[in-house]
Amino acid sequence: MSENQHDDAAQGIRSTMSGRAGDVVQARDIRGDIHFHYGRGTHSAPWQLPRGVRVFVNRLDDMERLDELVAARRTGLRTGAGTVVYVIAGTAGVGKTSLALHWAHGVREEFPDGQLYIDLRGYDPGLPVLPGQALERFLIALGVPASAVPNDVEAKSSLYRSILADRRMLVILDNAGTTAQVRPLVPGTGPSLAIVTSRSRLSGLLVRDGAQRTILGTLTERESVALLTETTAGYRTGDDPADIAELARLCAHLPLALRIAAERAASRPGMPLGELIADLRDESSLWDALSTGDEGEADAVRTVFAWSYRALPADAARLFCLLGLHPGGDFGVTAAMVLAGPEDDRVRTSLDVLTGAYLLESGTPGRYRFHDLLRAYAVDRAGAEIPQPEQLEAVERVCAWYLHCAYQCVLLISHDTTLLFAVEPSPDFPPVPFTDRDQAARWYAEEKLNLVGAVRAASETERLDLAWKLTAVLERIYATYNHFQDWQVTSLAGLDAVRRLGDLEGEAVLRDGLGRLCRMTLRLDEAARHHRAAIAIHRELGDRLSTVKALNGLGWVELFAHRPERARAELEEALSIVRYLDDPRWSATVRYSLGYALLQLDRPDEARGLLTEALGSFRALDDRLYESMVLTGFSLLRRRRGEPDGALSAAAAAVAIAREMDNPLWEGTALLYLGKAQLAAGLPEDALGSTQRAAVIFRREGDPSREAMALDGTGRAYLALARPSDAADFHRRAAAVHQQVGDRWKRAKSLAHLADASSASDDGTGAEEAARYRREALTILADYDDVLSAALRDALSAALGQSTGGE
Repeated sequence: MSENQHDDAAQGIRSTMSGRAGDVVQARDIRGDIHFHYGRGTHSAPWQLPRGVRVFVNRLDDMERLDELVAARRTGLRTGAGTVVYVIAGTAGVGKTSLALHWAHGVREEFPDGQLYIDLRGYDPGLPVLPGQALERFLIALGVPASAVPNDVEAKSSLYRSILADRRMLVILDNAGTTAQVRPLVPGTGPSLAIVTSRSRLSGLLVRDGAQRTILGTLTERESVALLTETTAGYRTGDDPADIAELARLCAHLPLALRIAAERAASRPGMPLGELIADLRDESSLWDALSTGDEGEADAVRTVFAWSYRALPADAARLFCLLGLHPGGDFGVTAAMVLAGPEDDRVRTSLDVLTGAYLLESGTPGRYRFHDLLRAYAVDRAGAEIPQPEQLEAVERVCAWYLHCAYQCVLLISHDTTLLFAVEPSPDFPPVPFTDRDQAARWYAEEKLNLVGAVRAASETERLDLAWKLTAVLERIYATYNHFQDWQVTSLAGLDAVRRLGDLEGEAVLRDGLGRLCRMTLRLDEAARHHRAAIAIHRELGDRLSTVKALNGLGWVELFAHRPERARAELEEALSIVRYLDDPRWSATVRYSLGYALLQLDRPDEARGLLTEALGSFRALDDRLYESMVLTGFSLLRRRRGEPDGALSAAAAAVAIAREMDNPLWEGTALLYLGKAQLAAGLPEDALGSTQRAAVIFRREGDPSREAMALDGTGRAYLALARPSDAADFHRRAAAVHQQVGDRWKRAKSLAHLADASSASDDGTGAEEAARYRREALTILADYDDVLSAALRDALSAALGQSTGGE
């Protein structure tokens, strides 16, 4: 796709995609990866860097090395060389992050396409950020629709590098723990640069990835004195230079300790510095060390932390301790209020005090985070000074608040809320009052990692009911955005919690959710196991409606696996139960599902009555979207019965409803059926418009599987228009995408279409290529025994026999 075409698609103003699929992707290779390019057009460049420190002293040699790196990259880009990643290593508190941010803010013009930043929390007392989680954040910031972010870490990394390939971006990977945590986040060859800060030397990046590295040392005495003097300027005068030097020595010349000590001194301008120094010396024996890798530096850090902490007002000191219990890396004001409890009405003031004392960082307006050493200290102080029941109550409050907010978020953004239970919020801390879907989505984006942490925190503190209910609510958000990795992590933690609780009903709910997750990620055998486990529990509990829902889910797993006979059996059992229940919506849903399964078994006459009943029920319920869904089934039915006019009218009605409801995914799906109906009716030009419009929708919505189906439809339309070369290009791309997402059966269909297009091509190698594609398709189809697969095998075998002279 040309850049102009891509800009048009990103802005949503292009309705067709005429031309060759090769303009979109290299179409001659159907075995390699397919990369979807996002983030151009109206999407603004990300500028994610937190603010730097107020006073930054010296580090001139290190700044010069970084400047030289940029200059070398300008030259290297012309020759294909140049460093892609630069590691700033050093002990905790030595100022690695301050250096990286200070330099990055000064070279913004060198990276006009933006800056990405993430704290990987490699040494945080909590869990580190996983590479997949970091990549997901970056991809969304780069303009990839949340639903289009791949599940697999390797696929995420490949897409990330593809997007950065022609961009000049700076990526700051702060506080990395290991090489394995960093490597997937390193840009590929190209103009972008990654700066990594870590306590580890990350030697693997130097050996394998060609990284450069600097080991950041502590400040010199002169630099330390300058930092203390400049930070206290305007607050203190007349301090003895010898006392300032002694204070610097007691801080081990570590910038983190120096800044905290300077702030303490600035806040007490009338106290002689000698008294502050004596007070600091006395602190060294009051508590056990935090480990920073060097015992002398550890002594300095623990002493300065304790010295500053003991000077805090009581409310701020208590809040400091409780904030260490927060389940995520950063947090907002309301989360801090929840942790503090309803009796504390000075949280905003305390946050200002903590930020002013350098015990807390404010990265973006209204949000806060700890340096990892300070968080470890906060956890230590909480354990020593706050009774355990009070700590547990604080964790329970914040996890419950996250549950209530997530519940409200689901009501606004989720496609499906039918299985949700009621969640009553605390009167002391009501959830965020979301006014619209966009606000709810922004809250979720900010709190995404904290929500995962809340599930774990609730489970680890034995708040098991909270853990599994939050998991069940989050499943609805994850299903909306295709956030499969977080879905998997929270579901397994929630399942463990609910099993420890002995709540069979809750276990069945989570098993059903895991079944949906595995179906969406094409782990179909695993999906079937979860649904069957849920069905067994529902039956044991005598919950007939939930049994129906799980059987319906299992039926769709079998349909995804192209096992329609098994699907029919599961769905017929669901129908035998639901017909005696007073639930018209699920009765209609099961009838539609069974009707669709019968269509896949090429039994349209049996499907007709079920689809008719489902359509009538959804119309009576005024459920327009599900009415649209059933109409697409009717379009397929009428094509199977050789009724092209009826197929056209049903599909057109489905498209009209989806547009009326402003639901692009449903519209795209209906357009697929309309394109097939138009092709069957001898209207290939109309089919081309419908399938290309569907492809644009699925690209924008981030659904590669259905986009590939639309590309196949486009290819078939081009073949009907006697343009076999164009057709082959679209089918190649469709086949490659189906392979990438793991759908072997659809890949076989794409290969069959590709063989037809190749056979019709004037290219002298067309017959040979067609035979190769047909053989590969036959190999795949040997694993399927349904009637449609058998018919496709027969057609492929016949065509192959003709092309080889009956051999």
